[in-house]
Amino acid sequence: MALMANLYVGTSGLQVAQNALNTTAHNMSNIDTDGYTRQQVSQGTRSYSTLSKSNAAVSWEQIGLGVNYNNCKQVRSTFLDASYRLENGRSGFYDVSYSTINEVEDQLQEMNGAEFADTLSNLWTSVQELAKDPTSAVNQSTFVTRCNEFTERAQAVYKGLTSYQSNLNDNVSTLVDQINNYGDQISELNEKIVGIECGGVEHANDLRDTRNQLLDKLGELGNISYEEDIFGNVLVSFEGTQFVATDHVNHMACDTSESSCQYNTPYWEFAAKTVTAADGTTSTDISGAHVYDLTQTVSTDMNTDVGKLRSTLLARGDHNATYHDIQDDSTGTYYNKNIAQSVIMNNEAEFDQLCNSVYTAINSVLQSSASNPATLAGTGNTTDYWMFTQTDSASTLNYAIGSNAAGSTSTGFTVMNTQINSLLLQQPTLNTFKTADGSEDTAAATALKTAFTTSKYTLNPNVATTTTLQNYYSSLVSQIANSGTVSKSIADNQNTTVTTISNAREQIIGTSSDEEIQFMIEFQNAYNASSRYINVVSEMLEHIVTTLGS
Repeated sequence: MALMANLYVGTSGLQVAQNALNTTAHNMSNIDTDGYTRQQVSQGTRSYSTLSKSNAAVSWEQIGLGVNYNNCKQVRSTFLDASYRLENGRSGFYDVSYSTINEVEDQLQEMNGAEFADTLSNLWTSVQELAKDPTSAVNQSTFVTRCNEFTERAQAVYKGLTSYQSNLNDNVSTLVDQINNYGDQISELNEKIVGIECGGVEHANDLRDTRNQLLDKLGELGNISYEEDIFGNVLVSFEGTQFVATDHVNHMACDTSESSCQYNTPYWEFAAKTVTAADGTTSTDISGAHVYDLTQTVSTDMNTDVGKLRSTLLARGDHNATYHDIQDDSTGTYYNKNIAQSVIMNNEAEFDQLCNSVYTAINSVLQSSASNPATLAGTGNTTDYWMFTQTDSASTLNYAIGSNAAGSTSTGFTVMNTQINSLLLQQPTLNTFKTADGSEDTAAATALKTAFTTSKYTLNPNVATTTTLQNYYSSLVSQIANSGTVSKSIADNQNTTVTTISNAREQIIGTSSDEEIQFMIEFQNAYNASSRYINVVSEMLEHIVTTLGS
């Protein structure tokens, strides 16, 4: 090879060393940049120039033509990326579940005013005092007052639960908007990355970092899978459905027609059908476009415990539950598929069942008692002075009644359709607890005590242990506390898993200042060596020219 050509060998070393130094400087300047992936220069040898070939020699006689700058690649682990996004989504699922249980505990305990447990305890105390002296006007008045307090406090607690459901419903819409936004951004980045890399020269590493960050965020909201095509597009599926395609994004939307409470149901817009009625009006049929099947069992093996959106939908449920969701289901099938997996609906149904049992038990005793004014001979009174009546304006207070196991609107006493008999509020002593002969109706007072102390109630179809009205609420709170402990344990363990994977991933993609300084010294020496090589060749050429010239 001509001596002059050696200058090009040295020049290639200078260029590659300079590019490597630029990459190292870029890494150093982005040490604290969130989502940045360490970049690395890949070097290789240029084609060799073969001077001679001899089968007798160990190898052919060749001369190298210098070093080649192959590419600047990102240092990532696709396995750790996929594991992080899956486990981070699972962590988001259990974080939402745990925060929901905490909110329910607050609502049932001390969020607004006195604890509900105190209200129930006060009612039980008034029953005991009434049993001691049923004909006492003070005891009768206190009993009515405590019943009224119980009703009002129960409605406050239930409204707190339904209000939190509404907040979760708003979160559903927000999460759907976020998912659509992430999809649009990924699609835009796909277009930019393909435009830069289509020439096969440049690599859009910084844009790829942004896209990887969006995939991390999207993985927290739901179960995603993805792959990169030969052009550099990332194709994303969300919950098993194509989300980001090569040239478009399949957006989600929310429909409220399937819920009696007008709750948001996420669906895929491309899979929904437009239905035209006989009068020309149109509606959207989303029966085949649901993003989730929320009747599926929550399972890690099936990956049905991944994503904040699924967890929010499960926690919220699809209606405001009542005792009908438990008692109208003799087999427990409906309850287990539609109620048990929702933290809010499960506790609404169990709480409403407590209130229904209290209302029904007290009314049943008063109706069947010998001192019931409607049964007293000679009084001419035909009015049953029941303690609890249903509200006249169901549309005002009975807003919480939704679809249930029976498939119809509920009848009977629920938290939100029950009130104290207005006549008893005006005159608490109308129920005198005196029989026709003027004696005390101790039987009725004793029956009230028995109604509170008889162990015949269960929280739900999956609980075999019976409890009393007196202890029902404490059993309900204990159940929630146990669920919260389990949920916290799962959430903490999952957060530990995510942290471990994140640390392992950071060791690969993260930038170390010490390591980059080491590389910088290495590339500086390579640059100096190439510069020195060029100087040597230059001196040789100068010597030859000078010698020949003389």
